[in-house]
Amino acid sequence: MNFTNFSVPYPIEQRYSRKVAYFSMEFAVHQPLKIYSGGLGFLAGSHLRSAYELRQNMVGIGILWKFGYYDQQRNQDQTLAVTWSEKQYSFLEDTGIKFQINVHEHPVWVKVYYLNPETFKTAPLFLLSTDVAENDYVSQTITHRLYDANVATKVAQFILLGVGGAKLMDEIGFNPERYHLNEAHGLSAAFYLYNKYDRNIEEVTKRLVFTTHTPEEAGNEKHDIYLCHKMSYFCGLTVDEVKKLTGNNDDAFNHSLAALRFAHIANGVSQLHGEVSRAMWSKYDKICPIISITNAQNWWYWADKQLYRFMESDNDYGIDDRKKYLKKRAFDLVADQTGKLFKPTIFTIVWARRFAGYKRANLLTTDEDRFDKLMNGIKYPVQIIWAGKPYPVDHPAISEFNQLVQLSKRYKNMAVVTGYELTCQGKLPVQVG
Repeated sequence: MNFTNFSVPYPIEQRYSRKVAYFSMEFAVHQPLKIYSGGLGFLAGSHLRSAYELRQNMVGIGILWKFGYYDQQRNQDQTLAVTWSEKQYSFLEDTGIKFQINVHEHPVWVKVYYLNPETFKTAPLFLLSTDVAENDYVSQTITHRLYDANVATKVAQFILLGVGGAKLMDEIGFNPERYHLNEAHGLSAAFYLYNKYDRNIEEVTKRLVFTTHTPEEAGNEKHDIYLCHKMSYFCGLTVDEVKKLTGNNDDAFNHSLAALRFAHIANGVSQLHGEVSRAMWSKYDKICPIISITNAQNWWYWADKQLYRFMESDNDYGIDDRKKYLKKRAFDLVADQTGKLFKPTIFTIVWARRFAGYKRANLLTTDEDRFDKLMNGIKYPVQIIWAGKPYPVDHPAISEFNQLVQLSKRYKNMAVVTGYELTCQGKLPVQVG
């Protein structure tokens, strides 16, 4: 395929003809492409599927993670074991495109791969990699692990996504009218565009939109501004120039705050989150409007079509029978991993999310007496399943996961399963009762 003067390779619906480049650190497109960790990627993957179905003029820009997020395995006592394995993807196309960006005042080669829309029925997706022989080993590791624990490596990943993605658009001549940042990881694209348009910030602002996901200010990325400068994050601007441009004199560079000042519009991911975000950032001036666009997953990929057909025909027997079948599929997975046999006739609660402290996976268990009564109830029996992948070096979250594993050994109707991925999510809906 020729990527010169690239255009989306399917007919564009006229009302979606505006060219959009969608930047995200992770995309959960389909189970074989393991370049995601959790909800941010699930949303991005669904966006690409919906863009394909709506015939939108959009391309995705992400990173090809050599080892993915990580592989969630178990130790001998069933507790979590973090493992890494190199991934292979024969369905990705080598574009033949290579170019250089500056990282840590040093040229780094970027190689570009392509996911054809017809492979998984998505908008075109370009994936960037630095794992090439032309780079030194440290530069190669930029694209080894999603959200690397090393701060300098993580900043380098942000540079690759933002600067690398924006430069790629120039390399292939796509010329987006909108640069859409899914979270602020790709914000370095704004500094690339600032230079491209002769340091005219208005030219950047009219092209930039921003989706914020994090409802706590402390959870938004901040890094030492001098480290970011040393890493070449600001595309040649001095620290003083950056502080003046962003209106922030702090030595901690706040990526989300800068995105809210550079973009012409931003959105929260639900009506309530929009309200929370507006209140959270209201103490800062020169913030762009924050609207609400509620998160949604692609219906054609996620919904069980047979269940909906029964619903549309008012077939209550069919709905009940189908739900029991789907529950059995989930319980087969539980039995395979834990040796516990769950019953399709019993009310079942599933907590399936990325493990993080603020998500409070163990909330139900904090009142031990009440939880014990719940689990041993005869009149209203329940079954509970937990699933989720903590960040691989988030030791408190891993400890929380392991505490639930140990607690589950006391109850035959409680299970903790590994493999929080697209396939697991399809088998473990939020509530299967």
